[in-house]
Amino acid sequence: MPLTADSDIKALLEETRTIALVGASDRPDRPSYDVMKKLQDHGYRVIPVNPQITGEHVHGEYVFRELSQIGEPIDIVDIFRRPEAAGEAVDQAIAAGAKAVWMQLGVVNHEAAARAEKAGLMVVMDRCPAIDIPRLGVAPITTD
Repeated sequence: MPLTADSDIKALLEETRTIALVGASDRPDRPSYDVMKKLQDHGYRVIPVNPQITGEHVHGEYVFRELSQIGEPIDIVDIFRRPEAAGEAVDQAIAAGAKAVWMQLGVVNHEAAARAEKAGLMVVMDRCPAIDIPRLGVAPITTD
């Protein structure tokens, strides 16, 4: 079952340091652009993934074509894709060894969620971390 309890979601956000954002956009009018900046401002390392703008930079971070190219541990894969396209991102998250997948508001794919859970990943669906972080009082990430 996807995480729904506030305490579980808060714990996941508090343990997270690196987020890969699938469907990142370089367009300021897109929700993923704003959410990426809010997550960065909270202290997370956010790595954008979007095959259409690979090699460009969004909020100072290099944009990768796919998760397998990142080459460093990923705590959460935040998915800004249509529900029917979320399964591919979930499969990439499993292959990349991510700890969790987070499907954004309006993104519900039960089959993909089941595959992620079977592979040992935590799943959050139909929520936004940029909304949950202040709502749950998640402290900013600080570097020592």
